[in-house]
Amino acid sequence: MASNRAARLAQLNGTVPEWGAVTHVETAPFGNRLKLERFRLKNGLEILACEDRSAPVVAYHTWFRVGSRHERIGKTGLAHLFEHLMFNEVEGRASGEFDRLLEEAGAESNASTWLDWTQYNIAIPKDKLGLVIGLEAERMSRLVLREPQVTSEKEVVANERRFRVDDDVEGSVSELLWATAFEKHAYRWPTIGWMKDIEGFTTDDCAEFYRTYYAPNNATVIVVGDYVESALLEKLARAYGVVAPSSLPVEDYRAEPPQTTERRLEVKKPTPTEKVAIGYHAPALGDFDHLGLSLLVDVLFGGRASRMHQSLVRKQELAVDVRASVGPFRDPGLFEIFASAREGHHAEQLLTAIDKELARACEEPVTNEELERARARTELGLIAGLETVEGKASTIGFYETVLGRPAAAFERLDAIRRLGPSDLLRAARRYFIDTARSIVFVRAELAGSAQKAAE
Repeated sequence: MASNRAARLAQLNGTVPEWGAVTHVETAPFGNRLKLERFRLKNGLEILACEDRSAPVVAYHTWFRVGSRHERIGKTGLAHLFEHLMFNEVEGRASGEFDRLLEEAGAESNASTWLDWTQYNIAIPKDKLGLVIGLEAERMSRLVLREPQVTSEKEVVANERRFRVDDDVEGSVSELLWATAFEKHAYRWPTIGWMKDIEGFTTDDCAEFYRTYYAPNNATVIVVGDYVESALLEKLARAYGVVAPSSLPVEDYRAEPPQTTERRLEVKKPTPTEKVAIGYHAPALGDFDHLGLSLLVDVLFGGRASRMHQSLVRKQELAVDVRASVGPFRDPGLFEIFASAREGHHAEQLLTAIDKELARACEEPVTNEELERARARTELGLIAGLETVEGKASTIGFYETVLGRPAAAFERLDAIRRLGPSDLLRAARRYFIDTARSIVFVRAELAGSAQKAAE
């Protein structure tokens, strides 16, 4: 197999464009029955291919190593704006033709941006793979950036911000919590960007961002499904081989200094009852304690059997909702807790009750029953995400972009099965530190004021 592949690549590389020469980098297992093949083009484009012929479909994802963390003050939200701009006009094609061609081919496409990455995903019948490769290579290098398209998309993003953040209690409070917890690191600004920055983007800002980050040497293409490797590589080499690499800048990384005092804020929002948001600094995804903290989140907040639900919602009847999450980021993020009070109760009561359960988690090991339930729920979530070719491609792209290890989901599964109560106890004591947390108390605006505003 290896010798045949080498011979085929040698023959292919004699016919491809300047930047299209293909190198096979490695073969790695992906679970028990599948394999990942890593290839690299001369222009730096990484290709991760996983053959899965369980259905005649292909998932084609493009992950760019650029997210809101790569922006700078005054230009926040550019990465997210580009998620929108990338569906606009491409040189040589009419506006809207990209989407029309995909729809006619029976494809489904979407995109997303977060702190560490931006990704574009397309699910297609296997016989349309060539079409998608050509379209994706075109918009990587020939996107049209001009007025009035840029202004139009800025307005779309500004309205999205109003709906998801400015006019949404939880969205605005979460944004405020992160801006309070982080003072130096780029995680302190939201992925969608500050409104003033969104309104101030110019076409030149967009063009510079595109030239810098939307380049083959800053991207990974993931292909999962029913394909023929030799045909796939030839299509990729010819389509992307005309795209030159860019000169990627050194990231202006600023580590977040240790937080030594608790930070508290109070805001009024149009909500019927008070709420509280708490942020503890949390480990990066690659930190071993991220696993223990993730399981602890499930013990404390996961479902109706969790400690917080049983205590705050059922027994004390203080809250109507209490939940938490640990950010899966390249750098340390937040352990974020959000709780909504029942009518007649205050945010401070929620905080006291939450603190009691967190203190207990720092003093007493979780029970074996709790650990097994949390482990089962976590394993189910990971495995469920691998059932389809789309899920496999998303998982591969995410772990490749954040950790540089595309099969890291299986590493996490193995590690989770080895964790014991002491690992969760250590994680709780390491991160549940009151002097290193930030709190936002949300006060309910007066009913009369809210009624008057509604009228």
